Amino acid sequence: MLKDNNQEQLPIVEESGEIKGAATRGECHNGSKLLHPVVHLHVLNSQGELYLQKRSTWKDIQPGRWDTAVGGHIDLGENVETALKREAQEELGITDYVPELITRYVFESDCEKELVFVHKTIYDGAITPSEELDGGRFWRFDEIEAHLNQGLFTPNFEQEFSRIKAHLVHP
Repeated sequence: MLKDNNQEQLPIVEESGEIKGAATRGECHNGSKLLHPVVHLHVLNSQGELYLQKRSTWKDIQPGRWDTAVGGHIDLGENVETALKREAQEELGITDYVPELITRYVFESDCEKELVFVHKTIYDGAITPSEELDGGRFWRFDEIEAHLNQGLFTPNFEQEFSRIKAHLVHP
């Protein structure tokens, strides 16, 4: 069975993004609230639908819930752009896309605290979810809104979607 590598080294950062140290994934997810950076990529198709991934049931955080198309940690020694490119390829098999930075913010839950760099792209190519995911699909915005606050989506996705929804709409 697959599982998260709790010994993976992650950078610990200030809210400015400046690196101030390192810790393991396990340390970052154990309630320590060590601020560590992550990337998110919202993938829209030309019909304006938003692709969401279904998190695997073996994930240590929010297993089995629907989430942002691409999301992952920035590795120690890696920059935002490299992490975004790596995660999009690893999780969905996409490489030919143009990301646009929407915002960055701090997300905090009971078990972790993340500095989230949020991007979007319009993409109509093939998407091949990796074995790290339990699949994925495109959702209409009204479908997403009808299922908010029902435990179907990750709390992080729900908060982020509400915050950036206007930035996801394209002409």
